[in-house]
Amino acid sequence: MSSVYERILAFNKDRLPDIVQLKYTGMAEKVYRFYRGTCHLFYEDFCKAEHIPVSPLTWICGDLHLENYGSYKGDNRLAYFDLNDFDESVFAPCLWEVSRMVTSIFIAFDNLGIKAEKASKMAEAYLKTYSARLATGKALSIDPRIASGIVGIFLTKADQRKQKDLVKKLTIQRKHRLHLITDTRHFTIENETYKKELSQFIDHWMENSAAKEYNYKVIDCVFRIAGTGSIGVKRYMFLLESKKNGKYLLVDMKQARPSSVQPYLHVKQPEWQTEAVRVTQIKQRMQNVSVALLGTGMFKGDSYVIQEMQPTADRINFELIKNKYDDIRLVIEDMALLTASAQLRSTGRQGSAIADELIEFGYNTNWHEGILKYAQKYAEQVRQDYEQYVSDYNAAQNGSKVRK
Repeated sequence: MSSVYERILAFNKDRLPDIVQLKYTGMAEKVYRFYRGTCHLFYEDFCKAEHIPVSPLTWICGDLHLENYGSYKGDNRLAYFDLNDFDESVFAPCLWEVSRMVTSIFIAFDNLGIKAEKASKMAEAYLKTYSARLATGKALSIDPRIASGIVGIFLTKADQRKQKDLVKKLTIQRKHRLHLITDTRHFTIENETYKKELSQFIDHWMENSAAKEYNYKVIDCVFRIAGTGSIGVKRYMFLLESKKNGKYLLVDMKQARPSSVQPYLHVKQPEWQTEAVRVTQIKQRMQNVSVALLGTGMFKGDSYVIQEMQPTADRINFELIKNKYDDIRLVIEDMALLTASAQLRSTGRQGSAIADELIEFGYNTNWHEGILKYAQKYAEQVRQDYEQYVSDYNAAQNGSKVRK
């Protein structure tokens, strides 16, 4: 049997060789980042697990964990706190999503030095809130008008942030014009011909977007790195200027690849036109309001998800509240509410369960104990996999032979 290290290399073999090395390095930093970068390992193991309760078929984001909830500005310009990463999204049993999320609670809390008993109570709180929301049959959303606690403070700050603030943070003035800053997360595109083709592609795409009346034109673009699981895919950031009012806009363009969850499912999936269409359509179904300018495009044979740029830091930093038990509980319960709401919001689409099925499933909580036990046990497996990965990664870096 292949080692964890070999399974990871095999999964990432088609990614950009130089960039994917940054992913391998990042995953060696700590166990939680390792978990974020190995969604494929989770489902490869999960599909073989015994005694996993049967659950209704729903749309899932696929890679749900504590850091895949965050704030963003919707196309109505309001700030929302919601699930926000749909790269791995598929049609699957709803507990596949829930199991990955609950496992992340055990891993993250252990990583933060929070006692195991508290982690268990948080996981239980997540499942209780999730079930209770399903049982109502009504999806809710979280915006600054109704948010409370840490999420309320978090969203209020996000609501006050303007696109110009992000532009100011990511640009520098040179020779009387703005340029995007290049740093450890943003790299210069050395091939000027390729850079020009990218810019022309986005210019054309914007002409058919909701912002077309502002006559935005690209004035700079860079290669972008963000997250963990997606490092190594092609991703770009564009700085655009409006010829109408002189305002600036940042746009993100990210290559969409097949979901790492799908190979382990026995559920027939829709025939999507492209992988980017899959990502955006499921995102639109599950989120209450989508991010501004959300759309897709084909560039040089690859499909891309295109949207207005969002700050990468807009996620709850549990490190800052790890000693505030009540605050953590409120955040976890909000995340559970959003998970259930996303599934309720997308009911009855292309074969997914109708609301009545999810309501009935919400009332039946007999499955909680099985998921808690699996998540707790698998969290320990992740820690062991991480230790093996770090050992093999370091051996490879030092030119030593990687163990089988």
